[in-house]
Amino acid sequence: MARVEPFKAWRPRADICAEVASPPYDVLSSAEAREMAADNPLSFLHVVKPEIDLNSGVDLYSDEVYAKGAENLQRLKDDGVLFHEALPSLYLYRQRMGDHVQTGLVAGASVDEYEAGLIKKHENTRRVKEDDRTRHVDALNANTGPVFLTYKARSEIDALVERLTAGEPTYDFTAPDGIQHVVWVVGDSVDRDALVEAFGRVPELYVADGHHRSAAGARIRALRRNANPKHTGHEPYNFFLSVIFPDDQMMILDYNRVVKDLFGLDPEVFLEALGKSFSIEKVADGRPDKARTFGMYLGGDWYRLRAKEGGFPTEDPIDGLDVAILQNSVLAPLLGINDPRSDERIDFVGGIRGLDELERRVDSGDWAVAFALYPTAIDQLFAVADVDSVMPPKSTWFEPKLRSGLIVRPLDD
Repeated sequence: MARVEPFKAWRPRADICAEVASPPYDVLSSAEAREMAADNPLSFLHVVKPEIDLNSGVDLYSDEVYAKGAENLQRLKDDGVLFHEALPSLYLYRQRMGDHVQTGLVAGASVDEYEAGLIKKHENTRRVKEDDRTRHVDALNANTGPVFLTYKARSEIDALVERLTAGEPTYDFTAPDGIQHVVWVVGDSVDRDALVEAFGRVPELYVADGHHRSAAGARIRALRRNANPKHTGHEPYNFFLSVIFPDDQMMILDYNRVVKDLFGLDPEVFLEALGKSFSIEKVADGRPDKARTFGMYLGGDWYRLRAKEGGFPTEDPIDGLDVAILQNSVLAPLLGINDPRSDERIDFVGGIRGLDELERRVDSGDWAVAFALYPTAIDQLFAVADVDSVMPPKSTWFEPKLRSGLIVRPLDD
């Protein structure tokens, strides 16, 4: 079952919700966040990227940063920018990006189910990022950024969501990036209970984006449970903020790679070595047109690489991924990048930035070669998670990103 928990959110007034809502903390650098929020004291970036209100050289993991985030959140409450929901509620959150529309349920997700493997993961986490999110949630006593979950779509939930979103929304605005954000509050007890019961028949959830936030949710629960001799299992810290979307509404973009150098190889030698595993042709457009096909930008030209039949496993849910084929056939053996999680010679570029960004990086002279990948499919994510395994790092880039600050989940009420 998927246990979803209503809660009394802190959320902005409707007349200023667009000014409050911000991109998530992990898609902007500190400099980008500082510039974006410079003329907007209401921006939730002051909460999720609080270093922007401190000296530019501050240690991002210092106590001062987390204390500033808590101070800024309290300021938004004290100034009436955020108000506290009167009744425990669920929320429906719709995003429209061009022709793509997705609608998810905002709720508390169960730490018990996360730890039992009923909320399934597909990525490893880094301890430093887990520590950061844990300290941020603990200092603010709230979940400020949701975990992006998905499930295998069910018609009864689709019908409920369609009915509950037929009325007037609470929020409806279009952000500067052109993405529309619409929110409905589900406070009626009958409607709320119907959603809880319908999700109770969903056998498992999957983490799409937010592995560090979900891991932090489990760590926060452990900290607070150990400090609470009267722990019952029903306290707010037993859940973490999530937005849960059906799988047939997911949009996964490509997650591309750039590499600093050719590991001592001449371009001609490198191309010759690639020919052992791939068919190669020079093309005008480097965007891959199907799985197991790659675009490569080298020396001002685009090439199409097609993995040769028999050169990769077709049944293995991990080694058959395009990101794994590239890693195992090119990045490790030819370019010496054995651990892409830590090697500073590689960087990752989300598909939302387009192939122009890959060209720009290589043409700048700072990077030698770029690889464009075909997007990972949601079924591939499920297959990996269902065998309790993990994908290679940076395998999926989900769009559109969830805005922070529209719904804040407190841990004390």
